[in-house]
Amino acid sequence: MTQRIGYLTSQYPAPSHTFIRREIAAVRALGVAIATYSIQRPPVGLEAPLDRAAAADTFTVLAQPKLAYAKAHLAALVSRPGRYVRTLALAWRHRVPGARAALWALFHFAEAILLARRLEADGVRHLHNHFANSAATVGLLASRFAGIDWSLTLHGISEFDYPAGLLLADKIAAADFVACVSRFGMAQAMRTIPTNQWHKLSLVRCGVDLTDLPSSAAPTLPAPSDLPKPLQLIAVGRLSPEKGQAGLLEAVALLRDRGIRVVLTLVGDGPDAAALQTQVTQLGIGDQVQFVGRQDERTALASIAAADVLVLPSFMEGLPVVLMEAMALGVPVIATRVAGIPELVRDETSGLLFDPADWIGLADGIARLAADPALRARLAVAARQRIEQEFAIDRAIAALPALFAATAERAPAR
Repeated sequence: MTQRIGYLTSQYPAPSHTFIRREIAAVRALGVAIATYSIQRPPVGLEAPLDRAAAADTFTVLAQPKLAYAKAHLAALVSRPGRYVRTLALAWRHRVPGARAALWALFHFAEAILLARRLEADGVRHLHNHFANSAATVGLLASRFAGIDWSLTLHGISEFDYPAGLLLADKIAAADFVACVSRFGMAQAMRTIPTNQWHKLSLVRCGVDLTDLPSSAAPTLPAPSDLPKPLQLIAVGRLSPEKGQAGLLEAVALLRDRGIRVVLTLVGDGPDAAALQTQVTQLGIGDQVQFVGRQDERTALASIAAADVLVLPSFMEGLPVVLMEAMALGVPVIATRVAGIPELVRDETSGLLFDPADWIGLADGIARLAADPALRARLAVAARQRIEQEFAIDRAIAALPALFAATAERAPAR
């Protein structure tokens, strides 16, 4: 049964959601009709042409005038009063405790009815959400009013934490299927739901487009006459406590004390920026660390390609796309042994792993890579092969069309 699929996220397009754009493009290339929806407006000043094109083709809920909300709710109440009231009741139940959550439940309901009317106008018969957040709540409510199928992709640890985690079991119960980007995430979902719901969970990886990457120099061994150069490290991500950049700075200072010189580039911005800059000064490593702020997709990929090693020191992650991108570019990686990362990076084979918060272990791993160009070259080659085997975008999303088709086949029975 042919159907049109809607994709909904909290903000689309967005620099941090390029993997969703890649997924949509790959699924569309298989002949699936997809319309895109976003709760929030895209960030100001999108630089990537593909992002600008996606923004122009996306319906944004919060960009609509108040009159549109009024018309949508009036039409919904008049045409289907019973379903309107049931959807409002679901919005009231599907929330965390507290007065603020009660107010947000009404906001979610208001957004959901407007979105549902647009989904109906666009002929969407299945709505798919990325992330189990507030946008997923809106998507669930909209699907229930519109009477269409609904599904969800789970990504990271935050979806199992409060407040999202408190509502996750109900979302999975309501979903036709749940895509999990990692087996670790799938296991966390399994522990929150009854075993008779496990069949809804499927492994659907995020992926990278191997045909759309900047060129990078193949790893080579330095000639004996080459003067030693500082190892060029790069870390890409939001400057936030859970990303562990403060520990990475500690590791850089430890390496300096051992006489091993590295240069670290931090790409990204966030609430920890000022604190990290202060830490750099206190550690006396100002000549070894540069903050370059947020970069657009192409610039960030070029920065990764120019580095010797990508470091990911996070305390919590799902399945980091930036690791996939570095590995696809042939850049050696060293990352924390947490969550889904070991499913992507095979320790000592396609990268190096260290225990979370073990900054001495991180420094030891970086020191190994600095001293052994042959190891860097071997890891880089194996990393590219690892991506080609499972995380190239076409392979990563291969299961999705069948999942969408299966819901379409079950729809007449419902």
